[in-house]
Amino acid sequence: MSENRPTLDEYFMRMAHLVKSRSTCIRRNVGAVIVKDKRVLTTGYNGAPKGLKHCAEVGCLREKLGIAQGERHELCRGVHAEQNAVIQAAVFGVSIKDATLFVTHHPCSVCAKILINAGIEEVVYDSGYADELAEQVLKESGITVRKFSLAPAP
Repeated sequence: MSENRPTLDEYFMRMAHLVKSRSTCIRRNVGAVIVKDKRVLTTGYNGAPKGLKHCAEVGCLREKLGIAQGERHELCRGVHAEQNAVIQAAVFGVSIKDATLFVTHHPCSVCAKILINAGIEEVVYDSGYADELAEQVLKESGITVRKFSLAPAP
């Protein structure tokens, strides 16, 4: 085997970082990949709902109001990456029960609750996110949560 062959964690986390390049959020770009049995089931990135103007076009209310990360999610016009990945599974009839989510940032509390109800069994994230409730509900749910950071590019 080649020494350059990525581990599965590296492979799927790199995909999540590639997916985030499609994000239209002006505050934070997030990408998500849902995987089961070493196969990609769905992907998602954060941005305005389908057919609506992007935040770069209309601005960000949370930024204008100076709202900190992890607070007042309802004021954001964007759909989170994790939410979009789950929505894509629903739209295309793909079961994500017992799957793993690779995501560039730790999920917020709203996404955490969605992931619990969707049957996700593991969340692998790269960067943290200030939302204590998210950490609490994921821990209580029994979902395995682990941090995996990509090594800096050579």
